[in-house]
Amino acid sequence: MTSAQPLDVEPTPLALLLLGRESDPASERGVDCPGDLPAPSDPDLVARARAAKEALGDRVFVLGHHYQRDEVIQFADVTGDSFKLARDAAARPEAEFIVFCGVHFMAESADILTGDDQRVILPDLAAGCSMADMATAEQVAEAWDVLTEAGVAGDTVPVSYMNSSADIKAFTGRHGGTICTSSNARRALTWAFEQVGENGKVLFLPDQHLGRNTAVRDLGLSLDDCVVYNPHRPGGGLTVDQLRRAKMILWRGHCSVHGRFSLDSVNEVRERIPGVNVLVHPECRYEVVAAADQVGSTEHIIATLDAAPEGSRWAVGTELNLVRRLANRYAEQGKEIVFLDRTVCFCSTMNRIDLPHLVWSLESLAAGKVINRIEVDRATEHDAKLALERMLALP
Repeated sequence: MTSAQPLDVEPTPLALLLLGRESDPASERGVDCPGDLPAPSDPDLVARARAAKEALGDRVFVLGHHYQRDEVIQFADVTGDSFKLARDAAARPEAEFIVFCGVHFMAESADILTGDDQRVILPDLAAGCSMADMATAEQVAEAWDVLTEAGVAGDTVPVSYMNSSADIKAFTGRHGGTICTSSNARRALTWAFEQVGENGKVLFLPDQHLGRNTAVRDLGLSLDDCVVYNPHRPGGGLTVDQLRRAKMILWRGHCSVHGRFSLDSVNEVRERIPGVNVLVHPECRYEVVAAADQVGSTEHIIATLDAAPEGSRWAVGTELNLVRRLANRYAEQGKEIVFLDRTVCFCSTMNRIDLPHLVWSLESLAAGKVINRIEVDRATEHDAKLALERMLALP
């Protein structure tokens, strides 16, 4: 029996990154976090966070995304979805520091929309977004080359979801496109098709489900009008004829949280809870959205449950931190709110922002040390802002 010989193979940077043996500050997959964090078991964390925030006063403005854990959200000056928070930051020019308790692309958007003298801080640089990671600038540039060679780029306008990197937003701005949120995706797609005419196309980045659900449910397109571009296959895995016939060219991306919900989840909860209303986010799969009673953005979900009658029952398909918070908030009103699936489903990257990281960030700023600043370069910021401004101008 011979012993195994070592292979003469050099591990790739991505392999080392996934093994935790390297870091890539330009990536949202994970980076080193310098500094000594307080111990998670420190019983004084809440008092320390409160003291540091009070010491900073109006110099700091803390933003908390709806998916953050309760221990963090309690220190947020405002809560909301990603775009609402970026706009809230821009509306506070007197704040020297914007501490964004969210993920990387959200902090980038805040940096793009805030003043040059304001500094955006992300408490943990490894708080990324798997969906945003599914479309890189290089991949999208290659896809545009594929569309150009197929003769359809001139009739195509990009529409990028807010959940994308600054580089993707900049690409969208340079090519005459717009950004959208889950709240205004219908208006954004309507605008896009007005730009390219009846025979034009939309390249939708990076979430295929939001693009498909909006096109089919809201705009009346068919599933056959949609094709999925896979950046990991030559030509996106599509023929020239498929590209020419398509109305919606959907990027092969998805949300790791909302993509977990299935039709079985919907059927199971209806059997388990008689009379339940199923309310889901449009990042869910098409068959889940089609089987739900209501579909809407995070803000829509909150507003719907707020207006729901006492005694009503709801199964909600979105991130678990938010669902739990809403269930607790409305329990006294007799509203039963449960998670759509029995499997626990937190946003793992969003949950990297915890109380120790927030305390470390605030105490560092109070001590005059700026850490974990998110800064978008001027050229990227310029082009990305074009796309964001087009969204703001939507009718």
